[in-house]
Amino acid sequence: MDLLKFEPLLKQTLWGGEKITAFKHLDSDLENVGESWEISGVKDNETIVANGTEKGKSLNQLVREQKGALVGQENYERFGDEFPLLIKFIDARQDLSIQVHPTDEIAHRQGKSRGKTEMWVALESDKGAQLYNGLKQQITPEQYKEMVENDTITDALARYEVNEGDVFFIPAGRIHAIGAGCFVAEIQQTSDVTYRIYDFKRKDKNGNYRELHTKEAAESIDYTVLPNYRTEYQLEKNVPQQVAQCPYFTTAIYDLTEPMMLDYSELDSFVILIGLKGEGTLTADGKSVSLNAGETVLIPATAKEIKVEGTVKFLETYV
Repeated sequence: MDLLKFEPLLKQTLWGGEKITAFKHLDSDLENVGESWEISGVKDNETIVANGTEKGKSLNQLVREQKGALVGQENYERFGDEFPLLIKFIDARQDLSIQVHPTDEIAHRQGKSRGKTEMWVALESDKGAQLYNGLKQQITPEQYKEMVENDTITDALARYEVNEGDVFFIPAGRIHAIGAGCFVAEIQQTSDVTYRIYDFKRKDKNGNYRELHTKEAAESIDYTVLPNYRTEYQLEKNVPQQVAQCPYFTTAIYDLTEPMMLDYSELDSFVILIGLKGEGTLTADGKSVSLNAGETVLIPATAKEIKVEGTVKFLETYV
């Protein structure tokens, strides 16, 4: 089976910037591109295979046809015909809304298919760019409601200056927001459930305030306060560094300057590699594809040994 690339879905947004098309070397004059959906099985937003013998097929079509051979047998039994992860690049020219995602359990109660746990890895962002992740002080549901009403909810949130390589894990229930100037890679559950808590009183192009989801958000918030919401790690050249592990994905960062063999013989899962910096090549079963900054590759579960060559920094994630 081929190592798969997909046609990206570019999303123009109210807050989108200009970094994504340049980062991905796309010939596009689209403006305000806030997101590039790299690998997606979200209904009506499915990415299409861009290379190899499966070119032109949607991701979900591949899952239906190849089942465990593509995603891993245990994953297919768990998720069925829906691909379990959504991979994005996000470029925020303006602050995104203060938001929260529900857990699977809460999402089911609210009539949604599933919740959303996600993570961010910062790319080269603007100097001084910041984001919100988690509560910095204990508040009650009543205080939360008051702070949303009087426009002070950001006072209760932990705020971080963003530097390239920073990692933030955002479990369902944690209040968060990407700030102006941030450029990140995002790994998340396949879910488009986002509850806006606060949107800085902004209006859309038609002069209307964007919808808030105050009630649903209130039902979803985890009020736990932690001392630090940034993932601390030390990255060494040519040594994988795990930066996230949860029921939905396991993620590591690699910074390679010499060839490496990736051994997946004990793994019953697809693997996704996301290029962050530099240029590389992946080879499996005599077939090669590039893995450069801005490129994302899906490795089917049947591919058990991948050779990586080049000077390239990338993320590895699987379920």
